[in-house]
Amino acid sequence: MALKPGDGGAVEISPTGWVAQQAQLYEESGGTEGTTLHGAPCLLLDYVGRRTGAVRRTVLIYGRDGDDYLIVASKGGSDDHPLWYLNLVDQPDVSVRVGTERFPARAEPLSPEEKARVWPHLVEVFPPYADYQKKTDRDIPVVRLRHTDR
Repeated sequence: MALKPGDGGAVEISPTGWVAQQAQLYEESGGTEGTTLHGAPCLLLDYVGRRTGAVRRTVLIYGRDGDDYLIVASKGGSDDHPLWYLNLVDQPDVSVRVGTERFPARAEPLSPEEKARVWPHLVEVFPPYADYQKKTDRDIPVVRLRHTDR
């Protein structure tokens, strides 16, 4: 099932209170409000749940690599991957909103070499990522979101 922006279907927003509030503000403002978290830029990610097939939405901090967006599956340094990441591995076709722009994208986990190259930039965007990696033995994945409409 390919997820396309503007399909008009229902989207389940994260059950985490602050995420739901920020996602609602971001979407209802058309991408003009709720676009940062602790000073870092944020995007909205719509993805398909691997078990339910439901379209879900979360708010994530992002970095850039050329025209691509980079998101970090940190889960605050937890030993478990965030559920959104597991869903992207199974179904990499997503919809992204960055500010006022919404576009279809493909999610691609980075290789260890690619992660090593972009990690300093991501820590610059959001310094707590460095501490999150120290808190866990899990290698925190970085995912590239690449436009599929270009």
